Order: sequence, then C-alpha cells, then structure tokens
Amino acid sequence: MAGPGEKRSAAADGKTVPPPRPAPAGSGITKRLPRLAFMILLAVLFRQLQAPPPKICGSPGGPPVTGTRITLKDGRHLAYHESGVPKDQAKHKIIFVHGFDSCRYDALQVSPELAQELGVYILSFDRPGYGESDPHPARTEKSIALDIEQLADALQLGPRFYLIGYSMGGEMMWSCLKHIPHRLSGVSILGPVGNYWWSGYPSNVSWAAWYKQIPQDQWAVRVAHHVPWLTYWWNTQKLFPASSVISFNPAILSREDMAVVPKLAHRTYVGQVRQQGEHESLHRDMIVGFGKWGWSPLEMEDPFPGGEAEVHLWHGADDRIVPVALSRHIAKSLPWIRYHELPTAGHLFPIADSMGDVIVKTMVL
Repeated sequence: MAGPGEKRSAAADGKTVPPPRPAPAGSGITKRLPRLAFMILLAVLFRQLQAPPPKICGSPGGPPVTGTRITLKDGRHLAYHESGVPKDQAKHKIIFVHGFDSCRYDALQVSPELAQELGVYILSFDRPGYGESDPHPARTEKSIALDIEQLADALQLGPRFYLIGYSMGGEMMWSCLKHIPHRLSGVSILGPVGNYWWSGYPSNVSWAAWYKQIPQDQWAVRVAHHVPWLTYWWNTQKLFPASSVISFNPAILSREDMAVVPKLAHRTYVGQVRQQGEHESLHRDMIVGFGKWGWSPLEMEDPFPGGEAEVHLWHGADDRIVPVALSRHIAKSLPWIRYHELPTAGHLFPIADSMGDVIVKTMVL
C-alpha cells in the first residue's frame, strides 16, 4: 500500500492515480447461488422422500391403547382380539392373519353355531404398524412368523395351533410353513399375494400375471421391489397415480367383489387401521411382500411329510387384485398343497356369506 509521500509525488508529476476498482457488489453470493439452490433442492427432495415418524399408540400425542396387547421379547406390543368359544373350551385354536389395510377386527367370520359345534376359538391380531400393534421398521417375512409364535405362547395356545392368512397375510403363511411348521396343526391360505420375483415361476406365468394388474399397480409394485426407499414418496406424490389398492379403486373389484362390498359397512373401526401412519402399515407391507426374499415358496419341500397337517390354498378365479395364475402355478408345483379355486369369486371371497364356515370346516375336519 503506497504511503502519503508517494501519493503526493504522483500528483506532482501531473498523473492521476485512479482509485482501486471495487469488487462487484454481491459477486461472492452470486457465485454461490447455483450451489445454494442445488443444496436447497436436495433438502426439499430428501424431506419429501422421508416418511413422517409413526404415531405410536400410547405415546405422547399418539392414539390411545384401547385393546388388549402382549409384549414381545424385543419390547414391541401386539394387539389382539379373541372370538369363538372360550379358549379353555376350544378343540380347535386358530390364529387369523389379516390382509392389507386391515386389522385384528377383520378376522374370518365364523358363525356362532359352527364355533360351538366344532369348538372353534379364533385369535386375530394387528400386524406390526397396523391398529394398535407397534411398528417394526426391521420387519421381514421371517419376523412376522416369529411374532405369531410368540403370540401363541403368550396366549397359551399349546404346542400346536391352526393358521389362516388372507391376502398379504396369506402370503405370510409361506413364511410360517418354512420357519415354524412344528407349531402348526393346519394352514389355510386365502387369496395370497404373490411375489413376482420368486424363483420358480416360469417367465410366461409371472409376466402374464404381471399384466393382469392395472398399470398404476405395476408401477407401485415395481417401486416397492427395486427402490423400496421410494415407496413412501411414490404412494403419496401427486404426479403419477399410485397404488389403486391403497385408494380402494373400484376398477380392481370383480362383480362378486362389488356384491359383497356392502358387508364392509360394519367396519366402524376403519379409522384405527392406518392411525399410526401409512408408511409403517401399508408401505412397509408392500416392501416386505414384494421385496427380495432369500428363498422361494415354490422350492419348499412338504413341511408335513408324515401327514400330521394339511395346507389348503384358496383363490378366486376372477381375482383382479392378486392374479390367480400365481396360485395355480404354486399348486401345480407343490403336490402337497390342497388347492380350491372358486370359479366366479374375486378377491373378497372370504367375507361372502357362509364362506368362513366352509373354510374352517374344510381345514379342521
């Protein structure tokens, strides 16, 4: 920096010394704007991709606990509901596993007369994240089977019990057959969801079934399988149609399904189903059901080689939610499956009049 004497010398020579050129106003901020905008965009996108935390029942600000629950070994709670004859009078103890977007009150309906005649006790429960059962962020197909075993022990059902699973709950029956067959007296699998990526499906079978779905469901299932971390965003964004099952689109219901829909009017508890958040109930269900399993039901050996129990698979031929072709192929591949196809039924066949009695009698007699 020049001193005072130097400035006077330059002036004495008649030369004008221009002042230093100031830096353009805001030039540093201007250069940073693109980077700042990019970071803001990333932050907004990240926030949109993240599901909100679940509203856990019994926690501050969460829904109240209104039903009976057990505590599992890892500290989670499972809410349950009992129906049929009293447990200590039962000859046949059945655990029912509900489907997608349902809860413990959606158990298979068995007439009081049949329950008394056969001595049937039914235990249903909220799967993790549904109703009043705590969410399980690490949920897998195996963990659900182990939850069922713990539930049976907590309720003292004895060494063996029956299982009935419907839709997404029906898919979990394969896991129970793999992981806890020694606890089972018999199993009924009703309209089970199929994972299109299970090994053992010929490509013509899996692709034919795939295209039975409407396009928006093809995309929802594809996202759940390939990019599960996008499942929440995909099913909550407004740019593209998300899962039609979540929105209960009538287009996916068959004629017989539409005929039984009025029977769902009794579901006054429907607000409880998703009360802890859609991500921990619906979205995580999709991630597990359509995820990358380390094994395939089509490669299973008979879990009851001594004939100590039977496995019944039921499916409606006009099921427009879960294509029947997947169950047909499983039944052909596994000779130990007793397959029952209902020629005119859709996906909601278990709630049709008297169907619960038919399913239970077929299993326990």
